[in-house]
Amino acid sequence: MIGNDWDEKLKIIWESEGFKKFYHLIEKEYQNETIYPPKDHIFEALKLTSYQDTRVVIVGQDPYHGEGEAHGLSFSVQKGVKVPPSLQNIYKELYDDLGIPPRSDGDLTSWAKNGVLLLNAVLTVKKDTPASHRKLGWERLTNYIIKLLNEKEEPVVFILWGNFAKEKKALITNPKHLVITSSHPSPFSAYYGFFGSKPFSRTNEFLKQNGLKEIDWH
Repeated sequence: MIGNDWDEKLKIIWESEGFKKFYHLIEKEYQNETIYPPKDHIFEALKLTSYQDTRVVIVGQDPYHGEGEAHGLSFSVQKGVKVPPSLQNIYKELYDDLGIPPRSDGDLTSWAKNGVLLLNAVLTVKKDTPASHRKLGWERLTNYIIKLLNEKEEPVVFILWGNFAKEKKALITNPKHLVITSSHPSPFSAYYGFFGSKPFSRTNEFLKQNGLKEIDWH
């Protein structure tokens, strides 16, 4: 399904009757409703960032629910789409933290190709209906993905923004890893701990201390 080492890592999920039944439900949703992201982008985060290459995980809630926005990466939108407020705030913090100026678009594919797994906890959403696919079954898969990453011998940075993402902290028990938490970058909460949290420099400092390649956040 994915085309890299995630296929083997997640084989037990893909072949389970429970997942097959759930995915059949998702396919029916695509037939009957307008669902985002496009079906061939549901697993884009896994396709772009293999298990082996994952050095950082940024956990999002569910995909953007507006037309043409979501493309399978948390917080990212396709080129040509207006940069959402949360991502504008992420760019602002990136500039304040590392001096990297905001890019003109909201496509974070380059981060994904550089070892940042941009994982939404829920991988699909109904048009204009946020959280509409929450608790349908995606969480079993994405929680399992986080548990697999927790088992990695190589240190990983988990970036958890907002209360929803922070719920995943309980799955990260390996002391080798770094967990960075703060409020969500949305305009409603960014001033309550997100701004000034310096997640990008803290991530790179941790990777450097562990002899790992730093992330190019440009």
